Amino acid sequence: MQITAAPPEQRFLFYDMDWSFYDSLLERLGDRPVFVTYDRGNLEVMSPSRKHEAYAKLIGRLIETLTEELEIPLRSGRSTTFRRKDLDRGLEPDECYWLRNESRVRGKLELDLAHDSPPDLAVEVEISARLLDREGIYAALGVPELWRFDGERLRVSTLGPDGRYRPSAGSAALPGVPIPELERFLAMWNTTDETTLVRAFREWVRHNVSKT
Repeated sequence: MQITAAPPEQRFLFYDMDWSFYDSLLERLGDRPVFVTYDRGNLEVMSPSRKHEAYAKLIGRLIETLTEELEIPLRSGRSTTFRRKDLDRGLEPDECYWLRNESRVRGKLELDLAHDSPPDLAVEVEISARLLDREGIYAALGVPELWRFDGERLRVSTLGPDGRYRPSAGSAALPGVPIPELERFLAMWNTTDETTLVRAFREWVRHNVSKT
């Protein structure tokens, strides 16, 4: 067995791990703030930094504010573990949401992605480089839209019929929202408290984004 460590977010990569090891590791970790990515025998364990968690939480608050103001039905999944043994893959997003398919998972506490709808939108904060191809895992799980934020740029990708993500100028899950404006508000995190930031964002949405 080989182990590779990569700073600064305490990432560890294990090779040649079978599904039972992945399953037992998840059970032992429980609700600890650790992200485990599994891709066909390779397993990454990551302990997120404060900056990582702060941006993930803020992006989530902006999305939730948008859906409140635009009256879009929403079901949040936060960092739920999504895995499929038949695909030999699994991960936890930083944030995830059902929008178009909210009614299909409403009231369900346990999901099986072999039968249930995956989230319509997943959020990845990438302050440091991932050791495994998480985008490929999202694609295999059928997540239609992926947001990736590196601390400066917010990139939106949508899943194509070929099973690959393609860059998109806007969001299909939340249409009509200019991505550069989201980046502008995220950049305020360094200089503005979150209450003031979210209130300013709410006012901006009310005056600049139309309900569909």
